[in-house]
Amino acid sequence: MSEHDNFAAAAPEQGESSTASRAVDAVEVPTHRAAGSARERRGGALATVLDWTITIVVALVVAVLIKTFLVQPFFIPSASMHPTLMEDDKILVSKLHPGVLDLHRGDVIVFQDPGHWVGGNSDRPLTTGQQVSKALSYVGLAPDPTENHLVKRLIGTGGDHIVCKERGGAMTVNGIELNETYIVPGNGACQVSFDVTVPEGKLWVMGDNRFNSADSSEHYARGEDPFVDESKVTGKAVLLFLPFDRWSTLKDGEKVFEKVNSAESSASVKTGRTNGLTHHALAA
Repeated sequence: MSEHDNFAAAAPEQGESSTASRAVDAVEVPTHRAAGSARERRGGALATVLDWTITIVVALVVAVLIKTFLVQPFFIPSASMHPTLMEDDKILVSKLHPGVLDLHRGDVIVFQDPGHWVGGNSDRPLTTGQQVSKALSYVGLAPDPTENHLVKRLIGTGGDHIVCKERGGAMTVNGIELNETYIVPGNGACQVSFDVTVPEGKLWVMGDNRFNSADSSEHYARGEDPFVDESKVTGKAVLLFLPFDRWSTLKDGEKVFEKVNSAESSASVKTGRTNGLTHHALAA
């Protein structure tokens, strides 16, 4: 066989080598693509988990901030605020009152126990529902069942003179008789008689269910301190949101105290004018 023949015979071997190389490349390319797709899927899953984690953390932080500075939910445990609030009603309490915004007579307020007004339950183990409520309370989604809070209506603030001459009679604030439309129909305004002047920095509070409420008047009758320190106030109840068929903005106390507030405003204006005249006379 000639050299030419040898070369011709060798040529197919070179062709076979080239074809094999292309076959290997064809296998390696899909393998690299599959590995890249797997990495992309893992990266996408991690990014999704990270996004959800950040979203949940931000939501929890926002919820805690709202609970701390803006609003907090509470539920009603007793009948002391009938008919305005019933057992197991859910209310939203504005924590801007007092502080950023002022409290006013007639407001429904939530406050911490000022001094053993609430029976001792601290030693009782929490039920399953209370444990869930306790956990949710940290982010403001439920009230803390271990905290002793009460809900009453604000009747008098520092300097107010509040009088009830007899059990079942009408009540006056600064000499003006109240027509309290929110109390239990047919009941009087007072379960005991009293004549008090509220100290500065203190509050006089009463339940709307006057004959079934351990409020300022009852503690006064017992010879105990009947006043609530303003620093104990958690906030003003602004909304009854559950159940839905009882939805209310809890503003029924505003009209009851209109005359009292108007008289106070008039007195303030007169005092301001007097002070202005006196100051002018002194300046002269």
